Amino acid sequence: MTDDIQQLAAPSFSVVVPVYQCVGCLEALCERLEFALSELASKFEIILVDDRSRDDSWKKIVELRRFHPSVFGVRLSRNFGQHRAILAGMEEAQGDIVVVMDCDLQDPPEKIAALYEKFQQGYEIVVGRRISRSHSYFRVKAASLFFGLLNRISDQKYDGSFGSFAMLSRKALNEFLRFRERDRHFQLILSWIGFERGTVDYEHQPREAGQSSYTLGRLLRHAADGIFFQSTGFLRWVVGLGLIYAVGGLLLALFLSVRAMFDNVPTGWTSLAVLMMINTGVVLVSVGIVGLYIGKIFDQVKERPLFIVDERLHREKQW
Repeated sequence: MTDDIQQLAAPSFSVVVPVYQCVGCLEALCERLEFALSELASKFEIILVDDRSRDDSWKKIVELRRFHPSVFGVRLSRNFGQHRAILAGMEEAQGDIVVVMDCDLQDPPEKIAALYEKFQQGYEIVVGRRISRSHSYFRVKAASLFFGLLNRISDQKYDGSFGSFAMLSRKALNEFLRFRERDRHFQLILSWIGFERGTVDYEHQPREAGQSSYTLGRLLRHAADGIFFQSTGFLRWVVGLGLIYAVGGLLLALFLSVRAMFDNVPTGWTSLAVLMMINTGVVLVSVGIVGLYIGKIFDQVKERPLFIVDERLHREKQW
């Protein structure tokens, strides 16, 4: 009788995995996830969200479903990006506890047990912290620069050692799903939500197969979205820079007026041209920053869906 009560009280798990250009990792991913989850619960699902990969990822997901009943597949109508694919999977999740992780096995499925152990201490969110990185030296340094700049302009503090490997309660998940920003960053939203938050350290593993789909251009765009559109700090910087230039211009005008009264100063066409170019550059950059914010506001108010689902695999009713 006691065993039956414990079985009924055991939580169910949903693992959300965005998939893009990762067909070589999927079979090992599902096998390792099923083994890890079967040690924790009798009810679990693996939600693979194909972000319209150009390889055969969707065919592989359909094939895996035949041999792994816990696998549920969602295919988006086009490539919407990793963070919207995560949202699509989270909206499908049925479990009491939701785990988010990457598809390339750099987040080891075996660490889900450690996340759950921490979760049982009363946390609503548990995040994995990478104590080592298998990314390239350039990408690690770029991430460090990104989070350093973001921390300077933001009211919150962010740690670049956290990725998308995290465990959320149903309560935290419901709050996450209320966010409808178009420019999304999984960890930044988790930080904003709050709640009691635990941390589990782990070694970032090499990719199981293939290469990262984040090219330099995509990384720069993602960084710009995070820096510009998760904070209005740059607008405050623009105002501050304008004040500095205004005060500097006033002091320079005063200096030149005094000097002109007492000295025979030749006309400084070169210095005037340089000042005009610098001031014009500052104005254009400032207007450009404001324009970027206005453009994002325009995109947001159109209220287009954040993603569109093309196909779903057959699914049993909720537990």
